Amino acid sequence: MDTLQELLAIERIRQVKYKYFRTLDRNEWDELGTCLSEDCIARYDSGKYSYDGRDAIIAFLDKFMTGPKMLTLHQGHHPEIRLQGETEATGTWYLEDMVINLHDNTTLRGNGFYDDRYRLEEDGEWRICYTSYERTFEEIEQRDDSRLTLHSSFFAQA
Repeated sequence: MDTLQELLAIERIRQVKYKYFRTLDRNEWDELGTCLSEDCIARYDSGKYSYDGRDAIIAFLDKFMTGPKMLTLHQGHHPEIRLQGETEATGTWYLEDMVINLHDNTTLRGNGFYDDRYRLEEDGEWRICYTSYERTFEEIEQRDDSRLTLHSSFFAQA
């Protein structure tokens, strides 16, 4: 693989992870599923939430992350993507997230690091085949103890 092909592969992998974050926060589960290999493995929060297979991962996210009572912000920064040949790669992403949980009126803020593996599949698309993150910190604030008020929500429009 020459340098230009390597750079294009790295950019395509970045685009998959960016799409993962966007579709996660918008609850676009079918589109998020296109980011994952069928046999994808997820180990969220140091393995506290572990799922094998795209369908199991999407079912978990749909059950616990769907608006309008769960509003999320997931940002991945500073990707370090390393190609492992022409069809495999690994990546480390800096995670910053916030979850506004209107069920129990809390806001979670945290950060950590994603450890991902990617695979170029037969259809020519890069997909996440393993994803996990380990927290550096997490804090939870009781919203009724603060002056925070939610003024708008993407899901309130739906």
